[in-house]
Amino acid sequence: MDRSKRIVKVSIYGIVVNIILVIFKMIVGLISGSIAVILDAVNNLSDALSSIITIVGTALSNKRPDKKHPYGYGRIEYFSSIIIAIIILFAGITSFKESFTKVLHPKMAEYSVASLIIIVVAILVKYFFGRFVKSEGEKLISGSLVASGTDAMSDSFLSFSTLIAAIITLVFNVSLEGYFGLLISIFILKASLEILKDTVDEIIGVRADNEITVGIKKKILTFKGVQGVYDLTLHNYGPNRLIGTAHIQVDDMMTALEIHRLTRRITLDIYKEFGIIITIGIYASNDKGKYGEIQSYLNKLIKNYKSIIQVHGFYVDEEEKTISFDLIFNFDETNQSNIIEEIKDKLSKKYSEYKYDVILDVDFSD
Repeated sequence: MDRSKRIVKVSIYGIVVNIILVIFKMIVGLISGSIAVILDAVNNLSDALSSIITIVGTALSNKRPDKKHPYGYGRIEYFSSIIIAIIILFAGITSFKESFTKVLHPKMAEYSVASLIIIVVAILVKYFFGRFVKSEGEKLISGSLVASGTDAMSDSFLSFSTLIAAIITLVFNVSLEGYFGLLISIFILKASLEILKDTVDEIIGVRADNEITVGIKKKILTFKGVQGVYDLTLHNYGPNRLIGTAHIQVDDMMTALEIHRLTRRITLDIYKEFGIIITIGIYASNDKGKYGEIQSYLNKLIKNYKSIIQVHGFYVDEEEKTISFDLIFNFDETNQSNIIEEIKDKLSKKYSEYKYDVILDVDFSD
């Protein structure tokens, strides 16, 4: 079964489970007069709606690329996650308002043994179903399923609080419904904000997964003729849909045919192993004789700057009398331009016959 069909199937399970829980919890809440149980039922209703949105989002994201959207529609899944987060946020705000009213005007709930049994069963169902959904979401790299599963597991603990409230009411004849309702509301609000933050981060663009980037670099370095791998970037066009670029350093005496063969083999192998379309750029090594001496001096210079992570792409253009290279700083460095000018000045004093072009690169991946 492909990814999209599996996501839809798990989401349908979620709709069925949550609708059943809504019915039973609502019955218990209305009969007992428990605001906490009623809010718990409303929360399950929002979960069912979330599953519907996940199905719609998955179906839309699976549309084939077209001329206007050549990268496909995968990022629609992120928007579905945002909608889910907003629904949960609305449920949390409503729950908080109703619970606060209950704190100001408390009313004793009346529970039966049957209602307590239903609450216990609902807790267990919600927890284990949540674990299942989250696990499936992680396997399928589905933010919507992970969000739904995490929310369901949180809900089980919130439902447990309604059980505690019921026991306190029965044993001590004290109504803490409103206070437990507030607790449930806070957890719902927290969960919605976390989902919203994680999804917005994905849309903005986050650092590529360390395991993937390190794996890709190790794979590329296994090819004969590759002296180094740099500037690996991965662009996310939806869960499990990555397009990448990287530079490799090769001997400057390689022919165009040899370079074409090498980069083609790398591209094909990366696609087969990682499912990522990657474009390979070239840095020509230029470290023989005097050029090697200049590069060694440059490497010595950058050791004086702890904020410089890497220098690469070093090349001497003898015809233009120009030396170029890339520098990568850590993200904490705010004085990059001045440091670059200092390095260029020191190089110019020692090797005055050259001009220096420095490209400020970014630490995109590990």
